[in-house]
Amino acid sequence: MSRVDFYHLQKQPLEDVLPKLLEKAYSTGQNTLVRVGTEERVEFLNSLLWTYNDASFLPHGSKKDGNAEQQPIWLTFGTDNPNQAKLLFLVDGARANLDELDKFTRIFNIFDGHSEDAVTQARSFWKELKQSSNECHYWKQDAQGKWQEA
Repeated sequence: MSRVDFYHLQKQPLEDVLPKLLEKAYSTGQNTLVRVGTEERVEFLNSLLWTYNDASFLPHGSKKDGNAEQQPIWLTFGTDNPNQAKLLFLVDGARANLDELDKFTRIFNIFDGHSEDAVTQARSFWKELKQSSNECHYWKQDAQGKWQEA
């Protein structure tokens, strides 16, 4: 059984939220896998993580960079887990099968609250997880943009 956290983006875009959540994940010392909905977005997010904050550094890479086993944060479009990550981020509509969730200690499903398709997909995933008795948590942003469990 894994813990799955749903992050409902309403106040900020993924590009603002993902780096902050990855900083927290990196601070745990556990390897992280970021599964992205399209290959084009993998490289966009890969570039973003190098430039989002001059005062911060997140070691990461993608297939384009290579050396996956040495990367604490790995971005991918596929289902591979070459850095043996224990934390899984699902972004831009990326999905995970129930069978693979046990490989991770924690899953972060970040979805766009302004997309009807994304909300529908998140609701469906939530229902599927609840039926399989996974631990689910739902997070939304308050007026100041802070995450609060609902």
